[in-house]
This record gives sequence, structure tokens and C-alpha cells, in this order.
Amino acid sequence: MFRQALKGLILWTVCLGVLGCGQASEPGSSPAPRSSASGPPEYGLGQRQGSDVTSQPGRTSTPLGDDQPRIVAFGDSLTAGLGVSPEDSYPAELQRRLSAAGYRYLVINAGVSGETTAGAARRVEWVLKSRPSIVILETGGNDGLRGLDVAETRANLEQIIRRLQAVHVTVVLAGIKLPPNYGADYAGRFAALYPDLAREHRVTLMPFFLEGVATRPELNQADGIHPTADGYRVIVDHLMPILEPLMEKAHARAS
Repeated sequence: MFRQALKGLILWTVCLGVLGCGQASEPGSSPAPRSSASGPPEYGLGQRQGSDVTSQPGRTSTPLGDDQPRIVAFGDSLTAGLGVSPEDSYPAELQRRLSAAGYRYLVINAGVSGETTAGAARRVEWVLKSRPSIVILETGGNDGLRGLDVAETRANLEQIIRRLQAVHVTVVLAGIKLPPNYGADYAGRFAALYPDLAREHRVTLMPFFLEGVATRPELNQADGIHPTADGYRVIVDHLMPILEPLMEKAHARAS
């Protein structure tokens, strides 16, 4: 019993550290932006929020116009790409994949390490300044690791979805699951949030953001939580079939 409890405590401590929970403010507050003379505010671990991932070295040099449709990757450290180089984050990989497939979409990385759903809810207006056509919403993991009330997490996610839908943004909701040591009841209620919200608000669901990556050591960093570059490529493998029908539908509407 003691060894089991100690194991759970160690995992809890590791999770709090590696997901950046200490980097974000307490629930109900929002990380203060650092000003940047050359771009939008910077948050978290030096991750530029809302930065154009194609503007970094090694990315596509295709000229970008104001009429170019945009996909915003909106989330926490799993979106920001904590622990990998910026070009290996999933938004950067998604940009490469879309460009190679001939899609004109610009992918914007709006990930903030350590953010809870409460913080994300306060950032919606900032995200909307990017004029996204599609938002991939990946957040909630830090709520679960802090043991926050599932009803509170649900309310925050619902607020975000409603605000995005109010301005006709297409939402892709990425599901998150917790390690089993958080208890079957809590972990089960937490996991059920995402399909329930997707049904209720008729948004596209990515059932589990880390599908095919979680628990596979070769696709995760040493913390066992954040993907490696290879892990992010697997995530984009699963994301592309979800996004493509949405992009085709948007293109048909524009035509």
C-alpha cells in the first residue's frame, strides 16, 4: 500500500513539473505576457503565442496573404511543443503537411505551457484576432493533473466553444485522458467531458489527442508525457483525416 501511494505521489510530482503547471498562474488567473517588439505577446516558456509557424527557419517560404485561411492550434504545452524545437511541434508539422498537400492554410501556434482551461477561456478574444477559420482546441490536461472540479473544466471548455462558434469558427475538440492513478471515477468523468461536449455542441472530435503516442517510450520524451518529434508526427497523422473534410467543406462554401 505504501509503495503504491509513493508511486502515485512521484507521478503526480513529475506531471506537475513536466506539464508546466508551475509555469502558469493559479486557476482564475492568466499568465502575464512579455512584450515583443517584433511580434505578438510571448507567454509560458518563451513560446510565442499565435506566432506564424511558417516564419521560422526551415519552414515554407510561400508568400502569405491576408486572405489566406488560418488554423489556430489552441492549447497547452502539448500544443506549444514543450521540450522539442519549434519546428518539431505539431503545429509546425501540420503546416508542412498541409503545404505539401497543396492546402493554402496558415497554421498558427497558440500553445501556452502550463495553461488550464480557465486561462484558455480568457485567451479566446486574443486568439480570434488571428481570424481563424478552424481552431484545434487541445486543453484540459493541467486541470486534470491539478484535480480541478470536472464541472469547472466543462464550463470553461463550453465557454470557449460557444465563443468560437458565435463567430462561425469551426472547432476541432481534442480529447484528453488522465493516467489511471487519478482514480477510475475521476479519470472516467474527465475523459467523458470531450465526447459529451462534442455531441452537445456539434463540434468535430479528435477522441484522444495522444492516440498511438501515449505510453510508447519511443514516441515520448523522458517525462513520459510530452511527445518527441516522432510522436508529434504520429499526432498529425491522426489529425489530417479529421481536418481534410473540414477544409474541403470550407473551400466549397467560399466557392
